Amino acid sequence: VTYKIMFDRIEVGTFIIASALTKGNLKIKNINSKIMATELNELKKMGVKIIKHRNQLFVKPSNIINNTNIKTGPYPGFPTDLQAQWMVLMALAEGKSKITENIYKDRFTHIAELKRFGCSIKLEENCAFISGVDKLKSAPVMSTDIRASASLVIAALKAEGESVISRIYHLDRGYENIVNKFSQLGVNIKRVK
Repeated sequence: VTYKIMFDRIEVGTFIIASALTKGNLKIKNINSKIMATELNELKKMGVKIIKHRNQLFVKPSNIINNTNIKTGPYPGFPTDLQAQWMVLMALAEGKSKITENIYKDRFTHIAELKRFGCSIKLEENCAFISGVDKLKSAPVMSTDIRASASLVIAALKAEGESVISRIYHLDRGYENIVNKFSQLGVNIKRVK
């Protein structure tokens, strides 16, 4: 049998969120957008400009990011593995947003670190209430898990100044060559010992 390994929808979502926040132009090849219809529809509701063409996605700069409310759920629902990265997008959206975590109730360890960047987040049980801020500031932060690590990288991309993220071994478990991929997109990012 011949089998082609499918794309990673969480990695794609992570890069789309990073592009939306930094107002970049991004082209993603070899994906089936139907597999991540929930995520793409939510991104479009927030004002992220996404153009689908065959097996490619084009992300274009957006002038405004709208607030939204999401609830994580089993596929095809909103993925819990994209919740931390999504929180950064909400932190810079207009107005107030809410994330209800229905899969992994303790998946909020990134909140304390995101607050160091200047995010305004309040946690009540399995719900995070996010108020949009105008900008983020650089900070030294620490990764607590795979997806939290990705959220910290995204926040650092948008923050003014240089940020340092420690315990990035978590990041390596979920993203192959993420530093190189961001570097190829023009991000000033480097791994140090």
